[in-house]
Amino acid sequence: MSGAVSSVEENPAEIPDYPMTRAAECPFDPPPTLKALQQECPMARVRLWDGSTPWLVTRYADQRAVLANRKVSAEMHRPGYPRQAPGNGTLSFIGMDDPEHARLRRMVSAAFSVKRVAAMRPAVQKIVDEAIDTMLAGPTPVDLVEAFALPVPSLVICDLLDVPYDDHDFFQSITRTLVNRGSTPEQRGAAHGQLAGYLDALVGAKLADRGDDLLSGLAARIEAGELTRQEATATAVLLLIAGHETTANMIALSTIALLEHPDQLDILRETDDPKVVASAVEELLRYLNITHGGRRRVALEDIEVAGQHIPAGTGLIMPNDIGNRDPEAFADPDRLDIGRDARHHVAFGFGVHQCLGQPLARMELQVVYSTLYRRIPTLRLAVEREQLRFKTDGFVYGVYELPVTW
Repeated sequence: MSGAVSSVEENPAEIPDYPMTRAAECPFDPPPTLKALQQECPMARVRLWDGSTPWLVTRYADQRAVLANRKVSAEMHRPGYPRQAPGNGTLSFIGMDDPEHARLRRMVSAAFSVKRVAAMRPAVQKIVDEAIDTMLAGPTPVDLVEAFALPVPSLVICDLLDVPYDDHDFFQSITRTLVNRGSTPEQRGAAHGQLAGYLDALVGAKLADRGDDLLSGLAARIEAGELTRQEATATAVLLLIAGHETTANMIALSTIALLEHPDQLDILRETDDPKVVASAVEELLRYLNITHGGRRRVALEDIEVAGQHIPAGTGLIMPNDIGNRDPEAFADPDRLDIGRDARHHVAFGFGVHQCLGQPLARMELQVVYSTLYRRIPTLRLAVEREQLRFKTDGFVYGVYELPVTW
């Protein structure tokens, strides 16, 4: 069946629901059904929560081709767009097409340049070291999520934006509601409104008294007539949520994966070569893939993907977790190998919508991976892996708690 496509008309009862269930014993691997589709039916229709049946694109090369195609749209409000949940609205420019997407993204892109991010490394190193100092000074076991994985990126993004870290309980709680699949549209709307109101007030304060931070930069754009205040607030909401939630989950999942692959952990723990650390970051991003809802698009006009005709107005989903396990792109893809060249993964997407914050995420993970496991060389789980609660109910995959000791 290799290269086959599904037919809604011929086999309506065989359309699988999406997202799919992961095997409990393999929490880092894509769902078995997704793996089977990639091998046997790489272009398949799937059924979403609202009964719609977009196309699921499971092969790496096809995913990149779609994401680079200007004949598809990222606009979440277009008819046919495969929404992740009811009431799922636009988060700033990530749900827009050019030229608006490019205009708004350009307003903050300088803050995430490689040069600016490199200048932040000493401050991030200090945050990481102080978090580890606090853990080492306290009792064990400790929840690594609460004590380290969540505070570190939260502090980093708060410093970048100039958001008071003392308010972390508030914005982390809001984020949990927004990324939970079980939240109702009303709950999600109320949470988004609270966070937008909070950040709008901070942007307003920067209009009166600016500093050298990203919110001040947005305020300057407002005064220059380049941004509306609503656009600035929406951008701030996106950056605050994405700036801590994704990296926090990546830190926790990486720790579990490395503890389960002690040969790989030994390499990382014993190296002082930044290239080895950088390679480990890329491989773990490929192997773990914390965003499991897939990159989503809708065809603006008739296109062809992998030999399949896709009519205009049809939704497409590119699950990056299975794309990054494609054997055509990565040899022995289900094996964790921090020595492989995995830089071409699609964990950050592909094309013009590729993740703006990826230089910052990479740098934070490099600092964490080169510090945590060397400073606490006997780090280990304090519970059996089977007792861990994975975030199967979220738009961002991770673990709720991670009890560790040493």
